[in-house]
Amino acid sequence: MTTKQKPVHTVRMGKVKASIWANQSDKGITRHNVTVCRIYKVGDDWKESSSFGRDEIPLLAKVLDQAHTWMFENSKAKSE
Repeated sequence: MTTKQKPVHTVRMGKVKASIWANQSDKGITRHNVTVCRIYKVGDDWKESSSFGRDEIPLLAKVLDQAHTWMFENSKAKSE
């Protein structure tokens, strides 16, 4: 049975969420990528969308900024 990969960190503001994923390179270096989504509920089920409305764009910018900061601070390949 395959286990589903989980993000290493999540930033959420309201309905906007950024998930940070760790990926290993061929040389064993961890690289981080980010995905963003808007979450919403239909009945009892939570859904995700990659579409953002006008009022969600400022939140999108903020979660991306925080995700960038986390990725930079948690990178082993930091430049001095």
